[in-house]
Amino acid sequence: MLKTGKEPFPCLHAAKEKEIEKFSDAFRVSWIKSSIFLGIIFLAIGLVVILILKILDVGSTPLFIDAKSFVEEYGLIGIFFATILAGTVVPLGSPALVVAAASFGVQPITLVLIATFGFTIGMTINYYVAYSLGRPYVMKKVGAAKLEEISALWNRWGWIIYTVFGIVPFLPVELLSLFCGLIKTRIDLFLILSFTPRLVVFTILAYFGSQIGQWIGII
Repeated sequence: MLKTGKEPFPCLHAAKEKEIEKFSDAFRVSWIKSSIFLGIIFLAIGLVVILILKILDVGSTPLFIDAKSFVEEYGLIGIFFATILAGTVVPLGSPALVVAAASFGVQPITLVLIATFGFTIGMTINYYVAYSLGRPYVMKKVGAAKLEEISALWNRWGWIIYTVFGIVPFLPVELLSLFCGLIKTRIDLFLILSFTPRLVVFTILAYFGSQIGQWIGII
């Protein structure tokens, strides 16, 4: 397991560390559970909306034809800037944006690369801002209790937990990017493990989105 070799906040309470001794315990942390719960709710809502669109056969309506033309022409630019913001602490829902753009016919490979680079840039901005401004800034953004829990997670699993957060779309990996900047982790590993998991996730989501578009009749 890759770690920094030093506990970033050794003053953590022992009880707090005991709470997350097993990897599964990490998903019992309140804000992680909330993120997963909200993600599942939004996923369910999205599936219902897709089903309604299919039933209403909206793919051939002028509104959707115009929307498709607009997304095809300007979608990549919008996705790029939106994923940069989503890579920071702005909750724009980059996975949903990728699915939506792919369902409107945006070329999947280009979409995946643009979204992944944009998100990685946003995460890197987080890293360097936290690196430069230090703990007061991160404390303001994250909060003392959450920062302590993130530190305990990092002390236990290091880059493994960062990779898992990057792979699971619901989890706020952008918070961990702040922490990585705070403790000055290796920038090469940070960039690789910010880019690669999102590349995989966005590839899957782009394929899923294109299948939705075909099923609804938009593309």
